[in-house]
Amino acid sequence: MSYLVYILQCADSTLYVGSTNDIERRLYQHNELKTGARYTKARRPVSLLYTEYCESRGQALRREYSIKQLSREEKLQLIRAFQ
Repeated sequence: MSYLVYILQCADSTLYVGSTNDIERRLYQHNELKTGARYTKARRPVSLLYTEYCESRGQALRREYSIKQLSREEKLQLIRAFQ
């Protein structure tokens, strides 16, 4: 099963980084359900800006952590590099 790391842009223009094995379900959760991340619940709607596929859950979690360590500008550069 493949996993992916994603970056969302929230309604207040902040960025959210996460990982999942089902991006459609996760986007639905972020935008519609109470089970979405606490951070995005208060900042809806969110839109998907970036995805990066990983071979395993562990690899996805490590990559998610490394992206979270980046500054906002570095995250935006990453997004631009893959568009």
